[in-house]
Amino acid sequence: MEKLNIVYMGTPDFSVGPLEKLIEKYKELEFNSFLKNLSVNNEENNNETPYEIVKTKINIEGIKSLYIELDDTNYHKANFIGASIYDGKKAYYFDLPSLLLNSDLLKDITATFDNKKNIVFLNRYNIDINDPFDIFIAAYLLEYNVKDDIAYLSAAFNKNIAFYDQIVSKKNILTPESIRNSIVCKAKFIYETYQEFKDKLVTEELDNLYIDIEGPLIRILANMEINGISVKTDVIDRLKNELNEKIALLENKIHEEAGMDFNIGSHKQMGDVLYNKLMLPKGKGKNAMSTSHEVLIKLRHLNPIIDDILDYRALTKLVSTYLETFNSYVMEDGKIHTIYKQTGTRTGRLSSVEPNLQNIPVRSEEGKQIRKAFIPSENSYLLSSDYSQIELRVLAHISNSRSLKNAFINGEDIHTHVASDIFDVPESEVTKNMRRTAKAVIFGIVYGISGYGLGENLDISPNEAKKYIEKYLTLYPEVNEYMTEIVKKAKETSSVRTLLNRKRTIDELNNTNYMIRQMGERIALNTPIQGTAADILKLAMIRIDEKLKEDNLKTKMLLQVHDELIFDVPDDELNIVIDIVREIMENVYKLSVPLKVEIDYGRDWYEAK
Repeated sequence: MEKLNIVYMGTPDFSVGPLEKLIEKYKELEFNSFLKNLSVNNEENNNETPYEIVKTKINIEGIKSLYIELDDTNYHKANFIGASIYDGKKAYYFDLPSLLLNSDLLKDITATFDNKKNIVFLNRYNIDINDPFDIFIAAYLLEYNVKDDIAYLSAAFNKNIAFYDQIVSKKNILTPESIRNSIVCKAKFIYETYQEFKDKLVTEELDNLYIDIEGPLIRILANMEINGISVKTDVIDRLKNELNEKIALLENKIHEEAGMDFNIGSHKQMGDVLYNKLMLPKGKGKNAMSTSHEVLIKLRHLNPIIDDILDYRALTKLVSTYLETFNSYVMEDGKIHTIYKQTGTRTGRLSSVEPNLQNIPVRSEEGKQIRKAFIPSENSYLLSSDYSQIELRVLAHISNSRSLKNAFINGEDIHTHVASDIFDVPESEVTKNMRRTAKAVIFGIVYGISGYGLGENLDISPNEAKKYIEKYLTLYPEVNEYMTEIVKKAKETSSVRTLLNRKRTIDELNNTNYMIRQMGERIALNTPIQGTAADILKLAMIRIDEKLKEDNLKTKMLLQVHDELIFDVPDDELNIVIDIVREIMENVYKLSVPLKVEIDYGRDWYEAK
C-alpha cells in the first residue's frame, strides 16, 4: 500500500536548487498545483507516524495537539472524516466525533490549526473545546503563506503533508489508510511547530496582538457563525421577481433605443451597437469599443441608452449575485451562517464567504431592499452600530494634523470642513458637489491616488485634480509629512505597522518596476490607517462580548460588516445594550480625536440602517 507522502502524482522535473527555494518560488508565483505535486525526498518525512485508533474513552496527559479533518470547506454542513491528537510520543486517531464526546480530551488541548472551524463543527455534537494556541492565526500574523489548507504551511517547513483536495477528491487519490496517516501527520506537525510559532510572535513583537486581539476573536467569530442570522426567504423571492420584471422592461427599452434586438450581456454586441450603430465616440487603441463601467459613465450624457444599460447591469448583478443564491445558503434553522475569514486580508480586516454578507449593496435603493430579508429573533431588534469615519479619524491621529483633529474634536462634518478649505468658502456655502470633491480628495490621498486617478473619479482633467491634491497637502502639511515619512520608513524596513503593532511586509517597495513600487507606496500609506481601524473594531468586539457575558445578557453579536456590528437584542435589553455598545466602541482605544458611532435599530436590517 502506498504511503501518504509518496502518493503525489505528476511531479515536475525541475532542477533549480534547494527545495526550500523551490517551495518559496512556487509560493511567490502561486503555483499551487506544483506545490501540491511536489514530492519531498526526505527520509524523516517519509516515515509514517505510529498511531492508535481510539475505540473507547481514553485520557491523554500533558501537552497535546489536535487536528480535525472535514469533507467540505464549509464546516457548517461538512461531514467528519477523522481527527488526531498527538502528545509528542504517539498519535491517536478518531474515526467518529462521538469518541471525542466521550472524553475530556478537548478541555486542555495545547495547540491546533483553525480552531474556529473546530468550535463550529463540534458545536453540532454539543462538544466544547478549550482555546488552544492556533498556529493558523499565528502563521497569518507572521505572514506565512496561509490558506485554509495546513499543507501550504507545512511546505514552508519542508514537510510533506497531503493537500486537502487530494483527501476529499472523488478520484480517490489517497487510500483510507493514507488519509488516516495524513490526519495524524497534521496533528504531529502542529505539535512540532507550535512553540516555534509562539517564539516567533515574541521575536516579531506580535505576541500581544495574538493574545489581546486575534486569539480571543477566534471564539467570538465562531459564536457569531453559530448564531447565524434569520432570513425571510419569501422576501428574497419577492424581490427577485420584482427585479426580474424591471430587468425585462429595461431590456425592451434598451432594444427600442438601439433600434434592434441584441444580447445586452455581450460586450461585443453592445460595443457594435454603441459605436457602429449609434455612432458614439470611440476610444483609442485596443479598447476603442470598450463597454466597461468606467467608459460608459463618461458617455452617459451623450445618449439615454447608457443610463438604461448601467441600470440593467446593476439590477442583473443584484439578482445573480445575491437574490439567486441567498436562499440556497439558508439552513434548516431558517438562518444564514456565513464564514468569517480571519486571515483573508493583509490589513487585518475580516472578510466573509458562503455567502459574503459584507458586500450587500447600500448605494441603490434596490440593493438596500435586500436587507429587509434579514430579521432578528422573536421579540427582538436588530441593532446596528457603525463607526463614523474611523479611518479618517485614525489619519488625523497618526498625522497629528491640527486642523483635522480640531474638526473632529468640534464635531464638524470633515468633508464639509475640507471642502471649505479647498474651495476657500465658508462652510455654509459648501455645495454638494464641493463636498463630494473634497471627500474624493481625502480618501484618494489616503489610498495614494494620482491626479489622473482622481480626475477619472471626479470626471475632471488630471491637472485640475492634481491642483486639488496639492492644495489639500498645502492646507494640511502634517498629512503630507506623514505620507513622506511613512513611505521613507517603509522603504528602510520593507514593512509598516499599525498602532497596535500589526505588521505588513511590503516587498513591492524595492521592486525594479516603477508601477509595482508605486503600488507598494500606496500600500504603505494605507495599511497603518486601515489596519488600525480594523484592530480597533476587533478590540471593541472582544470588550462588548466580555460585557454581555458579564451582565448575563441574552443579546447576541451576529455580524461584522466593515466598520459596523449587528446585534440581535431582546426588546427589554435594547436601552441597556445601546449604552454598552456606544460606551465600549467609543472608548475602547484612545486616539487624539474622539471615536464616534452611529446606532440604529429596527425589526429588520433595513430599518436598522
